[in-house]
Order: sequence, then C-alpha cells, then structure tokens
Amino acid sequence: MADERIQRVTMPKWGLSMKTGKIIEWFVGEGDVVGKGDDLADIETEKIAGTLESPVDGPLRRIVAEPGVDLPVGATLAVVAPAEVPDDAIEAVVAEARAQLESGELGGEDEIAPSTVEIDGRSISYLTLGEAGAGDPVVLVHGFGGDKNSWLFVQQPLSETHLVHALDLPGHGQSGKDVGDGSLDTLAAAVLGLLDAVGVGRAHLVGHSLGGAVVAAVAAAAPDRVASLTLLAPAGFGAAADAEYLRGFAAAASRRELKPLLGRLFADESQVTRQLVDDLLRYKRLDGVSAALHTLLGTLLAGDRQAIELPALLEKVSGVPVTVVWGDEDRILPVPDGVELARVKAGHMLHLEAANDVLRHIRTTVG
Repeated sequence: MADERIQRVTMPKWGLSMKTGKIIEWFVGEGDVVGKGDDLADIETEKIAGTLESPVDGPLRRIVAEPGVDLPVGATLAVVAPAEVPDDAIEAVVAEARAQLESGELGGEDEIAPSTVEIDGRSISYLTLGEAGAGDPVVLVHGFGGDKNSWLFVQQPLSETHLVHALDLPGHGQSGKDVGDGSLDTLAAAVLGLLDAVGVGRAHLVGHSLGGAVVAAVAAAAPDRVASLTLLAPAGFGAAADAEYLRGFAAAASRRELKPLLGRLFADESQVTRQLVDDLLRYKRLDGVSAALHTLLGTLLAGDRQAIELPALLEKVSGVPVTVVWGDEDRILPVPDGVELARVKAGHMLHLEAANDVLRHIRTTVG
C-alpha cells in the first residue's frame, strides 16, 4: 500500500500542445524544506520557458529529473516527504518513477479539442477547461496578434477550481478573420456572444492588452454579466505606446522582420523561441490576417498615440471589482501614472513571463 505521506512533483502540462519539457535549473536541493507555491525550477518547453511552483509542502527528499533531459508530461521530477519516512520507501518511489518513464506509458493522453460557435456571422474558436463549480466561470481574452494559446500557463491551473473559457477574438487564431469595423464594440460583442453560446450568465473576465480594453467594453455594455475584471497591461491607460512595434507586427512577413519585434514583448528576450516565431508567421500568412490586423490598428492607435480611453469605459462600470496588473519592464504599453495597479517582474507578455505571479492576482480577484 502506497505511503500517502510521499508526494510526487511531476512535469506540468502547460498548454494543450505540450508533450515534453526539461529542467533548465533547480532552485532547491535535496533536504530543503519547500512550501506550496515556492519556485522549484525553470522548465523549458518547445514554445517557452516557465517556472515550476511547488504543489506541496515538506522536505524535498529526492530530485529525480536531471537538467537538460526531455521528459514527458506527468513524469516524476522530485519526491517530497516528511523526514520520518524511511529512505528505502523514497527509493522505491524513485525506482517506480524511472520504470514508468522507461515503459513509455507517460505522455499519451488525448488533447482536448477547441470548439467553434457562430457569432454575428463570424466563426469564433474557443477552448474550455475545468468543470462548473460554485463560482462564476472565467473567460480569458488575449491581445492584439495573440490567441487563446497565449494563456497556456494560466488556463489549466485556473481550471482546477473554475470552468475556464479562452477564445480567439475575430481576426485571430482559429476564429474567422473578418473583424468588421474592428471596434471595441464589435470585439466585445464576440465575447458576449460566447457567454450566450456556452450558457454563462455571468463571468469573471480576464483581458490582456487589447483584450483588457475589450473586456472593459463588455463590462460597460453589460455590467450585470461581469463578476470581476482583471486587466493585464490593458490598452487605453494613457497615450504612450510603441506604435512602431504595433505597425511593424501588422506588416511583418518574414522571420527577419518579425523576430526582433517580438523581443520587445519580453523583459527576457530569450523567451522568443524559434517555435514562437514560426507559429506567428504561420498565423500572419493566413488569408485575411493582414487586413484584420491593419483594421485593428485603427482601434488601437491615433497617430503614434493610443486611441482607446479606458478610464471612460471603466466609469460606466459600477459594482464590478477591477484589478490591474502590469509588467514593470513593459516596452509596448509603459506602466501608466496615476493608476492603482500591481506590478510583476516582466515585460508586456506578463502572463507568460511572470505567470505564477499573475495567477495569484487573478485567483485573488476571482476567488
């Protein structure tokens, strides 16, 4: 019978396409006492690197995974157990983990497929994780040029306690590329249409960048449908913006043009992997994407300044809790003055670069 005091730390699944990951660096050693939420190691995936937090409390008895070795999702990385658990019991768990790895039985689970719904004549793709519980569902809305996969470090952890929907806005991801006039009202209608389509009366809305302005527009139009707003580096606070980046991203048609622009999104430019560049190039070469992005530029920019006025939208929202989180090294939309917000160590893509900190702020807001 297994000793329930022995707890395994396993390779997480960050995003539906993740099959394997590898430890870049351990921050702890055998014998250290770790607490739930402590940083254990940096893990590199095909798409991006992230920091693994401890899911458990207790002494770290064994590190099983060596840095630099590709391991499947679910593989045992380390073993945590109280000091009174004998070493031979720990070694038995380690041996079992290695045998499981050698058998090849890990990493074979089926992916959850996105769903599609028709909203205002547009095909909208969305992914749902988790199960309906006591609280309101959560809806995740990406930014300009992004898609639902940008929430890979956020959606799965949130789905452990909430039903979580992540959609591709019109013009993005697997959704139709017709954005109409590209206005916030048009984009907000897609979010409200999704709520109707999945039978959600009220939801916590989380939006990044342009998506932050979109969810604020949803709350302004239908505050009774919104349980809370979490705005991650949202468009519309202040006038400053990296207009060169926005226009350059919309126009870029090659790796040479795109990669240096993407570096501006992160405090740590090494986060721009070949896979990230390849994925975005494939998206940008789809029919209708260039026209959609250039239309949306008219919503984002007036000359070289931001065109959206987020405070005016939020003034129409009453009784809805609002949390604003910003990366302190954001080069696309600089941290604004005079706005009550929380800072995390990251660039503009804070939900990728500082996912664990962002998750804590979201969880505090959604409960």
